[in-house]
Amino acid sequence: MPRGTNYSLAKRAVLRDLRRGSCSRDDVCDAHPELLRAARNVGEPAENSCPVCGGDELYLVSYVYGDALKAANGRCLSYPGELDKLRAKHDEFDRYVVEVCVDCRWNHLTERELHGRRHAV
Repeated sequence: MPRGTNYSLAKRAVLRDLRRGSCSRDDVCDAHPELLRAARNVGEPAENSCPVCGGDELYLVSYVYGDALKAANGRCLSYPGELDKLRAKHDEFDRYVVEVCVDCRWNHLTERELHGRRHAV
């Protein structure tokens, strides 16, 4: 299991604020068009439904960041096995996973993980 940060408590707080009316749906359902495009085309279907609209169009999109990644820095993972190839080739980089609903535009950072040869299990 890669080391990292899970943002589920932050997600629960945002959803609680939405239910209480402390923020509006427009405040939390504001995914950028490029994020929606990535979710539709290369995102992995999530196991659960959208926590805001209840729809089934919820995806997980992974982005990688690291100084040594060069051209891959800031890019979303787009094919199976790509993460494994990057792990084997680079000492250290971060993977960020974003939950995205293409129906209502909900999006939330779910986790950040450290990857690479330096963090091999």
